[in-house]
Amino acid sequence: MPLRHRNVAAFLLLLTAVPATNVARAQNQTVGGRVTDASGQPVAGASVNLVEIGRGTLSDRSGAFQLGSVPPGRYTVAARRIGYRPVAMITDVAISPVSLTLVLASTAQRVEPVNVTAMRTPTIPLSSPLATSVLTGDEVDREGGVSLAHSVAKLAGVRNVSTGQQIGKPMIRGLFGPRVLVLADGSRLEDYSWSDEDGPSIDARIAQRIEVIRGPASVLYGSEALGGVVNVVPADLTFSLDGTKQRREAIEAYGASNNIELGGALMAEGAQSKYAWRAMGTGRFSQNYQTPHGELPNSSFWAFNGEGAFGIRGDHGNTTFRAAHYGGEFHLLESTGPEAGDTEGGPVRQTMDDRLQVTNNYLAKGIRFETKAQFQRHSLAEASDDCVPVPPATTCTKVKDQQAFGLVLNTATADVLAHHAIGNITGVVGVSGMYQMSSSSGPIFIVPSATINSAAAFALEEFKLGQLSLIAGARADTRSLSSDALAQINHAADDRSWSSASGDAGAVFRVTPELSLIANFGSGWRAPTLFDLYANGPNLAEARFEIGDPTLDVEQSKNVEGGVRWSNGRVNGELTAFQNQVDNFIFTTPTSETRNGLRIFRHVQADARLRGAEASLEARLTDLLTVRGSYDFVNGDDRRTDTPLPLMPPPRAIVGAQLNFGRVGTWDRVSLGGDVEVNRTQTRLNPEDFATKGYSLINLDLSAEHSVKGRPVRFDLDVRNALNASYHDFMSRFKEFAYGPGVSVILKASAGAW
Repeated sequence: MPLRHRNVAAFLLLLTAVPATNVARAQNQTVGGRVTDASGQPVAGASVNLVEIGRGTLSDRSGAFQLGSVPPGRYTVAARRIGYRPVAMITDVAISPVSLTLVLASTAQRVEPVNVTAMRTPTIPLSSPLATSVLTGDEVDREGGVSLAHSVAKLAGVRNVSTGQQIGKPMIRGLFGPRVLVLADGSRLEDYSWSDEDGPSIDARIAQRIEVIRGPASVLYGSEALGGVVNVVPADLTFSLDGTKQRREAIEAYGASNNIELGGALMAEGAQSKYAWRAMGTGRFSQNYQTPHGELPNSSFWAFNGEGAFGIRGDHGNTTFRAAHYGGEFHLLESTGPEAGDTEGGPVRQTMDDRLQVTNNYLAKGIRFETKAQFQRHSLAEASDDCVPVPPATTCTKVKDQQAFGLVLNTATADVLAHHAIGNITGVVGVSGMYQMSSSSGPIFIVPSATINSAAAFALEEFKLGQLSLIAGARADTRSLSSDALAQINHAADDRSWSSASGDAGAVFRVTPELSLIANFGSGWRAPTLFDLYANGPNLAEARFEIGDPTLDVEQSKNVEGGVRWSNGRVNGELTAFQNQVDNFIFTTPTSETRNGLRIFRHVQADARLRGAEASLEARLTDLLTVRGSYDFVNGDDRRTDTPLPLMPPPRAIVGAQLNFGRVGTWDRVSLGGDVEVNRTQTRLNPEDFATKGYSLINLDLSAEHSVKGRPVRFDLDVRNALNASYHDFMSRFKEFAYGPGVSVILKASAGAW
């Protein structure tokens, strides 16, 4: 790592590593209690968290837990365990110890009781002004794979823009790439999101849950959050409150029949006194995947990902250090499909991502200070047999598996937040900054090397007036980009800068404790990327020559939405409608020109309008049966020409049910479920879209626990595309020349509490 990168990273990490124990002491009180099931029986091994300060522990065999002493204030205590519905309780800590009873229902309902992303503070779904979705622990366990986008794709309003089984980009309400911000525990992840073959560099399996904001969230997160936010939230470290030495491990292994995918995960964590640690790693390997009509060549991959965390608990907060790695090699087909006689079939993308992160929460005089710093190094390289002649030459020599291009992105970010509560007013005030360096190498060059700086200040406040809550927020951002000269693409050094203001205003009316009406207006923005502005080179995997436009302006969005939410012990539902207008919407469009035998695509701007709705319902009809369903659609148009925008997802409905049998013989927590996913034909096509037919997929799952040598082991059996249906996924880059995956049987075994 160059010296200047290390200096920036060290400064930002030290900035946020404020020892929680240095804050002036207040009169603390202990928080503890017991976790039980609906019948009052203790639930052991439940993860119990004090959300505001990121402190966690596990319930013991009697269901008892202790979270230690905390300063007076209002806190959210949440409990989770795989196979149970998670629960959260808000409690006031004042002048006496607090003892809570948290009841986990043994049910298949996938409802997360608290969200930390929508307001940057713990919020129950009924009170959030923004539309949110959550992939709960059970779903992460089942869906968590090498691609984050594949994992969240079944959430209402969320899709997956895919390249085979290994790479995906999350799409929210028709927007994806640099318009959807991905976070790792609240810190932004930076990548080369211009490319269909560079997805978010994080493995969903390391998460406890994944939270999604559907719609602009620029007030809290700035540029790139114009379309929405995906936050991968790991479990809090579990501390030993009585000072004893603790340690536990978990292991998981799985295999999938379709692409002969094999993988596993290991986790170990421990604690003693005020210290805690966790280490977790995943490994995956697959061969080419199978369609109902045969094998798709060059669609294999391998990946290894891991994370380590170390925490220090203080009387007034916690400090957590994290180190994470994501790396893999992904074999891809070119957009023209497999070449005759070519068994390898295309290029190979090599991704490497390393992150260092420090998070600190501490309480002082009724204010919770939250500081975050992160240094990330993201690299993307492509190896292929292709070559592009360098002018004035008209030919070149192909070399097997040579590097086509290399890109490295070094990013340092820092956030300082102050969470406060004054009477009926609660909110957060914060500042954030980013320093980024992008370097480019050849022999094929697409963009120049560049440096990006940004800074922002924001505030979001909530005013409670009885059953009515009013939310208002504002943010100011500034960003500058300085690009180097690069003769290979005829680029002269250039500087650009932008400033933008964004805001949010919403209202939540609690008609009853179980019913909320929501209305919200939010604005968002996005600065043009390095590729939007300066791309001038071949993108061989996508068979195009891309040309940017240095005069492009920032995107500005105005989103209006309204909805109704219902939540009680048995039924949870939501209906939301929205309209998002994006001025200066940037997209690539094909031209009649060619260069080096490739069709030229240019980055241009238009004014876009996206309208749609999302509906979801989950009902526990009996203790045995839970049913669920969702429906979503979005229509996108160019407001100047009334032409449909490209790659808008077709309407989709998912209907499913789960049977919870409880104990069957020697097996425990036995459940059987399935769903039908219906994707309609997209009839609103852009002239450049490739039309596909609608299709339906049936998926089945069976899970149960069994004691193996005195230790409970969870077994999951999933069957995806159970009828081996032939289909072309409209959101897949392979749709023009390949069918989607055929039937796949996935068997997973896991031991230990994750």
